[in-house]
Amino acid sequence: MVWVRAEYAGPLAVVSTWLAAFVPWNVTYSPDIAGGSVLFVRFPFFQVRYAFDVAAARRVAVSDPLSATALQAGQTIQAAYQAWTVGAAILAVAVVLAVAYYRDEESVESWPVDPVRLLGALLTLSGLVLVVATYLLATRGFPGVPLPIGVVFLLLFGGILLTVDRTPPSSAPESEA
Repeated sequence: MVWVRAEYAGPLAVVSTWLAAFVPWNVTYSPDIAGGSVLFVRFPFFQVRYAFDVAAARRVAVSDPLSATALQAGQTIQAAYQAWTVGAAILAVAVVLAVAYYRDEESVESWPVDPVRLLGALLTLSGLVLVVATYLLATRGFPGVPLPIGVVFLLLFGGILLTVDRTPPSSAPESEA
């Protein structure tokens, strides 16, 4: 079964990578924090925290993975934030590669490694690292249930790109005269 035709593999790789950068990899609703509740929406490159009825917190706060990790220094969930930072770094490499592929397809296609497979591997690796981050969030005493929404997309996109048939369709067989 062919998911994607060979001639569309490159554009699919680029679009999949860009989409993966904008889908939240994790959404967590944490009730009963300091008398209120907090909703975390974690995108690969930033986190939006919405605090409801928490007097000691700003209502909305945005932070990048490095700042969020620094904020969790010494806490049990610091490792989860460190894993998020690694996953974001891997995805950043994929996004840079996707931009290069979009801008100069011929040049990137001439590399010794298949760019579609490389993007698939980077998306899969990023997804696996964020699976670890999600597991650490769930098991390190962080209240709430982390929903790995974007992780599913990363693994799905990565798997499709790793298994896409890159051989161009053969031309119709020549008839004998």
